[in-house]
Amino acid sequence: MKVVIDASNLRAGGGLTHLLSLLGAASPERHGITAVDVWSGRRTLDRLPSRPWLTPRHHPALDRSLPERLLWQRLELPRRVDRGLLFAPGGATASPVRPRVVMCRNMLPFEAVERARFGLTTTRARLELLRLAQSRQFTGADGVIFLTQYARDAILPQLATPPRRHTIIPHGVDDSMRLAPREPRPRAALTAADPLRLLYVSTVSPYKHFAAVADAAHSLRASGLPIAIDFVGPSDDRESARALAGRIEKYDPTGAYMTWRGGLSHADVAERYRRAEVFVYASSCENLPNILIEAMAAGLPIASSSRGPMPEVLGDAGLYFDPEDPAGLALRLRELAESHELRATLAQRAFERAADYRWDRCAEQTFAFLAEVLRGSQGER
Repeated sequence: MKVVIDASNLRAGGGLTHLLSLLGAASPERHGITAVDVWSGRRTLDRLPSRPWLTPRHHPALDRSLPERLLWQRLELPRRVDRGLLFAPGGATASPVRPRVVMCRNMLPFEAVERARFGLTTTRARLELLRLAQSRQFTGADGVIFLTQYARDAILPQLATPPRRHTIIPHGVDDSMRLAPREPRPRAALTAADPLRLLYVSTVSPYKHFAAVADAAHSLRASGLPIAIDFVGPSDDRESARALAGRIEKYDPTGAYMTWRGGLSHADVAERYRRAEVFVYASSCENLPNILIEAMAAGLPIASSSRGPMPEVLGDAGLYFDPEDPAGLALRLRELAESHELRATLAQRAFERAADYRWDRCAEQTFAFLAEVLRGSQGER
C-alpha cells in the first residue's frame, strides 16, 4: 500500500514539527504501507528524515505562491497518488483525490466566541472562510484525525454530514523538553530578590489573555507576594501585543519582575522551562495545547485555563482558572506560591501524564488509521 502526503502548506510551525516528528518515529511497513511519498517545497523536503520507504517529491509550483500551490493540488496532485491514499496533515487540500484523510488542527474557525475576539479584521474574515472550507474538507474526507475528544465533540455536530471514519490521535512531545520535577522551594525561601519564577509561553493573541495574566501577576506582587513572570512568544495580533506591552510599561517599567522576551528558539524555550518554577497557561481556545504538554513534560506545576481541551489534557495535575478573570488566576497562583507541597504534587502528576504524549505512539496510531482507511476504501470499490 502507498500513502501520499500533501505537505505543500507545511513550511514552519507546529504543522512542520508534527510532520518531521511523525515520519522520524514511523514504521509504516508494520501496517502494510510500503511507500510514503511527501510532496512539498524544497525547504521542507530538505528537513525530512532518511527512510527506505520515504520518498521526497518536489514540483516547482510548491515553492511559489498560494494560488499556484492550490492549482497544483487541484490539477497535478491527483495524477501522482496512483491508487494510494492521500493524507493532508495540514488540515486541507484542494485535491479531489479519494481516498483522502485530513487532520483537524485548528479550533478557532469552529468557535464563534473566539472568532469574535478578532473584531472586524482580515483575521476574522479568514477564520470565517476557514470554517466553511474545513467543514467541506471534513465532510468529504474518507477519514479525519482529531487531536482531542474536545475537538471531535465540538466539530462533528457542526458538519452537514460526518466523515466516513474518524479517530483521535494526539501529538507527541519532543523528548528534549522532558525534565523530572525539581525540589520546590518553600514559601519562606521566596524573597523579593529571589522570587517565585512564573512562565507563560504562547503566541500573543486575543484568545491567549496575556493582559489578564499580567494583571494577576501585578496584583500578587503589589500584595507583597514575591513572584516574577516571564512572557515568551511572538505576537500575531497588534492589539494584543499593545495590551501586553502597555501593562508591562504601567506595572513594571524597570523590568524588575515582568518581562516579555518575544519569540525564542526551541532550545531557549526549553531553557526557560528548566528555570521556571510555575507555569501559567491562559488560552481559551485550543485543539491540542502542545505548549501545555511541553510544560507538563518539563516537570512544572501548572495553573491552567479551564476552557477547551485543557482539562482533558491536564486532568487532576493542575489548578484551573477562568482565563478572563485575573482575580481568579491570582488566587490560584497564590495557592501555588504558598504551598511547596502542592507544587511538588502537581508537578509529579503533570510529568507522569505527559508520558502518554509520545511521537512513536502518535506515528503508530496514525499509520494504523491510514491503513484502515485505505483497506476500507479498497473494499468499497
